[in-house]
Amino acid sequence: MKEYLKIERDQEWRDQLRKKIKNKERTTQERVSMTSLDPMERIKYQDREVNLGLNMEQAQREASRCMDCVNPTCIEGCPVSINIPKFIKNIERGEVLEAAKTLKETSALPAVCGRVCPQEKQCEAQCFYTLKLKKEPVAIGYLERFAADFEQQSGAVSVPETAPKKQVKVAAIGSGPASLSFAGDMIKLGYDVTVFEALHEVGGVLKYGIPEFRLPNHVVDVELESLAKMGVKFERNFIVGRTASFDDLKAEGYQAFFVASGAGLPRFMNIPGENYNGILSSNEYLTRVNLMNAAKEEFDTPVLKGQNVAVIGGGNTAMDSVRTAKRLGAERAMIIYRRSREEMPARVEEVLHAEEEGIEFLNLNNPVEYFADENGRVSKMRVQRMELGEPDASGRRRPVVVEGSEYDIPVDVVVVAIGVSPNPLVPSELPELKVSRWGTIEVDPETMQSSKPELFAGGDIVRGGATVILAMGDGRKAAAGMHKYLSQKNETAAN
Repeated sequence: MKEYLKIERDQEWRDQLRKKIKNKERTTQERVSMTSLDPMERIKYQDREVNLGLNMEQAQREASRCMDCVNPTCIEGCPVSINIPKFIKNIERGEVLEAAKTLKETSALPAVCGRVCPQEKQCEAQCFYTLKLKKEPVAIGYLERFAADFEQQSGAVSVPETAPKKQVKVAAIGSGPASLSFAGDMIKLGYDVTVFEALHEVGGVLKYGIPEFRLPNHVVDVELESLAKMGVKFERNFIVGRTASFDDLKAEGYQAFFVASGAGLPRFMNIPGENYNGILSSNEYLTRVNLMNAAKEEFDTPVLKGQNVAVIGGGNTAMDSVRTAKRLGAERAMIIYRRSREEMPARVEEVLHAEEEGIEFLNLNNPVEYFADENGRVSKMRVQRMELGEPDASGRRRPVVVEGSEYDIPVDVVVVAIGVSPNPLVPSELPELKVSRWGTIEVDPETMQSSKPELFAGGDIVRGGATVILAMGDGRKAAAGMHKYLSQKNETAAN
């Protein structure tokens, strides 16, 4: 890897670009800001994207901040190992389509990652500006989105090259980011890849879990089309373990499987009144709106709308849910979170956007009971105030109850977004498969291989809930692990 990066960096055009602007001039430039829709305008629409992207002038100026480091630590922070300096320097010189091709060398979903990847915790956290200069990092995420969008809008979408076909069939179970990343790498290696999706739409959490105001469906569809053009096949409405068993698929010639069926099992708090009408999981709430078009008048998918909506949780899914509630007409949309603002796991940008849209944050509060009206519909929630104690195992300060601090809040919809558990179907179909006490599939962290040699796994079914980019990293590791496993197996069989 280091030798490859050095060869790329030593190319004449990169050398000339470095000499074009003095380092002092590069480092004194301010980081670009992303323009966004007016908050009061955007809350009227579920499908109007909040961030508007960069224009060419902004992108090239921001790209010129990149120092093209000899040791690009930013790449170390990227779970899919994008050659970050190469794609950024291509933007700086105006070769944006080349930048997009660079992204696709290792990422199956650059337009997606440019929108939802937490770069501030990964590549940008390892940027030279962050580590050495203590300044705002290069806006790697904004530039990734710019390059991917530029290519999509140009009509000249590139399709990565693939190796000659091996006539070896492999299956990916689930069609979320882990599977799509896996499929992209395996098809490049020449395998016959089929992705099996239980729902009627491919994309997994990208389609059902993330609202269009953050990730438009058409952006995901272009990425899916690229994979299809590479040769990846998609089977919809197909539940592995019900529509067909693993043994059935083996009989059809599939030699190995990548399980990335996600974590779609909602968690609740098990407090009094939690079964009243009007209290639902974030999974159900977001799926109805994002995948089943409940917010659109021409569709008849039912969804609960409320005037006083409370969302329990402090992660990105909670932000997506509460901002969706606002767009569905809630007068008061609230986040109820038992820790302080600083401990919230949601991206800073998502919290900022929520605040701009009028979302209330009731931090250091926790629900303890729900009450209903005469029809069984939730009408109020009792919360108690919390304070922060000593740090727990996660390193965050543990919330402690303030005795006698309970008070009531009127609510008519409550969305619970406190996490999810792995989908249990695949483990239940394979009782000999080793799983953790949380129901996640146990794998070798380097190869993502499970206790069944032909079965690999990644994403939320292994992690129990993680980011899109970490799931994609799992998919790439699994592809490398499976390729090695199948190469050795078939070589042995040939001998």
